[in-house]
Amino acid sequence: MSVRELVVLGTASQVPTRHRNHNGYLLRWDGEGILFDPGEGTQRQMLRAGVAAHDIDRICVTHFHGDHSLGLAGVIQRINLDQVPHPVTAHYPASGQRFFDRLRYATAYRETVKLAEAPVAADGVLATTRAYTLEARLLSHPVESFGYRLTEPDGRRMLPERLAAHGIQGPDVGRIQREGAVGGVGLEDVSEVRRGQRFAFVMDTRLCEGVHALAAGCDMLVIESTFLDEDAVLAEDHGHLTAGQAAAVAREAGVRHLVLTHFSQRYADPGLFEQQARAAGFDGELTIAQDLVRVPLPKRR
Repeated sequence: MSVRELVVLGTASQVPTRHRNHNGYLLRWDGEGILFDPGEGTQRQMLRAGVAAHDIDRICVTHFHGDHSLGLAGVIQRINLDQVPHPVTAHYPASGQRFFDRLRYATAYRETVKLAEAPVAADGVLATTRAYTLEARLLSHPVESFGYRLTEPDGRRMLPERLAAHGIQGPDVGRIQREGAVGGVGLEDVSEVRRGQRFAFVMDTRLCEGVHALAAGCDMLVIESTFLDEDAVLAEDHGHLTAGQAAAVAREAGVRHLVLTHFSQRYADPGLFEQQARAAGFDGELTIAQDLVRVPLPKRR
């Protein structure tokens, strides 16, 4: 059975706490794993969360601040130590190539796995597979930062009552799915569009066009909310969002499940982030992320 879930490895912003590790998120999308923003300590958090190096097929780094990328060195070396049997692709801002190189070759190790480098230089599609299209959008932060979005292709949902009405049964059901028509009956006559799922990952940024484009129509939006609303000036100055701003984006975008994360160490009560998200009018599913939790994508409507 396919699994689509977010495994949260770390939720702190620049300074980790006793309860929050630096960033790290693994998206399980059917049989593939996409690791986002592996901060310092990600390798150990993977162990605690039951995530293996073999689970990683793709790495997506939003930007090269340490809390989003210092774990790259350990993760890459672990992929090679464990001799992961499939190639791994890494996406990251092209402007930070020197940082990626330093982290990839931070110490001596034996390379056993093909790691394909696919840097991001502009908005657009990065990869297309049978399961999803991966795209990136530029965000607004003191260093170049990109957010990521996965979009599953739309499919068709067969409707039993229409199949019966047209006399389509047995092997003909599979045939009409493959060929698009059977005996003058078209696929559109016995099915409806099954909307593909959408997932977006938005880290360090001010409000900008890229944030809204990534969030639009998402089933799940994972987004930073470093500050509470009373510190909106600090958020703007440092290139971040508040809980209320992130929730307002999700509300306007029609997001079904909002995951807030990347919290400043200055706040001791995570419940305040939930209060401000609800005050901003977001009434969908809401998760205030904690280290090591698993958050399933919403079921299809």
